[in-house]
Amino acid sequence: MAIGEVKIRVMKYEDLDAIIEIDARVLGQARPEYWRLKVELAEKRAMASLVAEVEGRVVGFILGDASGWEYGVPDTVGWIDTIGVLPEYQKKGVARALMTEMISNLKKVGVEKIYTIVDWRSWDLLKFFNSMNFKKGEMIQLELSI
Repeated sequence: MAIGEVKIRVMKYEDLDAIIEIDARVLGQARPEYWRLKVELAEKRAMASLVAEVEGRVVGFILGDASGWEYGVPDTVGWIDTIGVLPEYQKKGVARALMTEMISNLKKVGVEKIYTIVDWRSWDLLKFFNSMNFKKGEMIQLELSI
């Protein structure tokens, strides 16, 4: 399937239903309350999260922000929280367009390094982030099962 032009714009609360649909299609379960909170928080943060539209339809999104010294991480660090693209629009440049615009926005606010967390078994995601020149970082993720 060839797609039309990908338009990237700032996420709005009105995009909530599309974001819920994308997440449900990717993960196989709907999480409306989770996304309602995430989108409300994204609107309040200094760094705007983004959506991708094709022919007026929201087909992807990215949530990210500049660090506010959380966990001792300086404000020159940005985070990619979540990226999602409808399955039929994956591998067509939508995620790359979202990421490119997010990187540009983060640079404008003084971010010099971007972090994200990816499950090591998510090969497609790892491959995507590798194609965007992400490398294994120096931070170690720790966990405790309780």
